[in-house]
Amino acid sequence: MSAPADKASGKLWDGALDAQQAFGDLDGHRPALLAVHDAIDDGTAYRAELSVRVDQPVLSDDPILRHDLHLPDSWWQELVGTLEKVAAVNTDRVAVRQQYMDRAIPQFVGIPAPAGTCWTTAHSDVHCANLTASPLRLLDWEGWGRAPEGFDAAMLYAYTLLQPGAAARVRTVFPILGSPAGLAGEATVCAQLLQTVARGDNLVLEDRLRDWSEDLRRR
Repeated sequence: MSAPADKASGKLWDGALDAQQAFGDLDGHRPALLAVHDAIDDGTAYRAELSVRVDQPVLSDDPILRHDLHLPDSWWQELVGTLEKVAAVNTDRVAVRQQYMDRAIPQFVGIPAPAGTCWTTAHSDVHCANLTASPLRLLDWEGWGRAPEGFDAAMLYAYTLLQPGAAARVRTVFPILGSPAGLAGEATVCAQLLQTVARGDNLVLEDRLRDWSEDLRRR
């Protein structure tokens, strides 16, 4: 990574290092960070990170899943257990801010930001381009932090929307989706991705995201 020396700090800059201190290798499901080297040259800061090598391919080359998943029940159970361990970790890092929810959910989903939100710790970028099959590993920890309960499950669901079978499996193994407790997390993820659509990204998801937003409004 590189950044102007006076800006070489913050959530993304320190994400992997903070994750190593908070989670270690997460029972083998997170590539351990082995070393960090920092340098400054001509006003630019550089950080090199050395992690355990991951030999297994990720489940998808794209965050948006474009093929069905054929994974055993044990894999899904491991994923649920891993995200539960992440959620239980205390941190002052923030992945999603209430101010964003208050602004974006009404704008992009069409409902007020849910009140009484329960906050847990989230990886915050769970999708099939950050997951491996056997063994299960969850990659890219730069943005982890506090988020509405169920945020990680909602993120994985959003990126599987083009594959009804995979999307249905996500909803089955994460029963918080569709529940009152999961409304804030779902609405936040839906708003985030509809915002990217408004910017011209993730356009193939637009119709499915709008269907999801209609469901959230009915709830």
